[in-house]
Amino acid sequence: MKKISCYLVLCLVFFGCKDNTQIIDPIPEHDTFTIASKAVNETRVITVWTPPEYKTSTTTFPVLYMPDGGIKEDFSHIANTLAELIKSKSISPIILVGIENTDRRRDLSGFSKVKEDEQYCPLTDGAKNFRAFITDELFPEINSRYRTNERKGIVGESLAGLFVVETMLLKPDTFNFYIAMDPSLWWNDMHLVKTASDKLAALNNKEIKFWFAGSDAKDISIATNKLDKLLKAEAPENLIWQYSDAPNEQHNTIFRATKDKAFKWTLQ
Repeated sequence: MKKISCYLVLCLVFFGCKDNTQIIDPIPEHDTFTIASKAVNETRVITVWTPPEYKTSTTTFPVLYMPDGGIKEDFSHIANTLAELIKSKSISPIILVGIENTDRRRDLSGFSKVKEDEQYCPLTDGAKNFRAFITDELFPEINSRYRTNERKGIVGESLAGLFVVETMLLKPDTFNFYIAMDPSLWWNDMHLVKTASDKLAALNNKEIKFWFAGSDAKDISIATNKLDKLLKAEAPENLIWQYSDAPNEQHNTIFRATKDKAFKWTLQ
């Protein structure tokens, strides 16, 4: 695996790749509760935003799940974005569920056989446990607390983007739609990309939507461009996908730069 740039590593591992322009997003009205998780063996903080239509109707709503979803992370940014897109009727109303991080390096990375990767994240497949927390513990809790329908998706950037892509390829039935911003597909010597062909062939007939973006970060863009090429040749008909190649964006700017078109395309 090529060495990641020092800036990208620091951003990825310690700061979660937030925009360095220090934009302060207003905190929207929201609910917060905790889950004592057996899957990850710790208590997790969950933050939920519901659209205005939720309080004025009795209908059910789809749900967008988001790692990096604490109040001090990307929750407010994405909730405010969804609110504006719903207000302009660019997307239909949706509930946002943010999962606050405790150790994102552990939770968002799968197994790796590359020893060098250990300087960035554990090699022990923490993503497997984190995925079990979401499917076995968080899904039922959200469905019991809120008026939800069967449609659900996930959005993430960088390591969270890696988790998004891994989930789609390994457990495609988990969500109906997947959004990955600059996913860290360099992980484990690009194993997900190298094995994607077999995983795509095994997808069932359920329709899945997949949107992903790549910035100017070389280690990531090499992988996302390879995935784009593979999907052009081998994507099954039930996988509806879109790649946003954004070489003018940096790893820490691509989320804000591409979020609107990602949500509009995925949630239309």
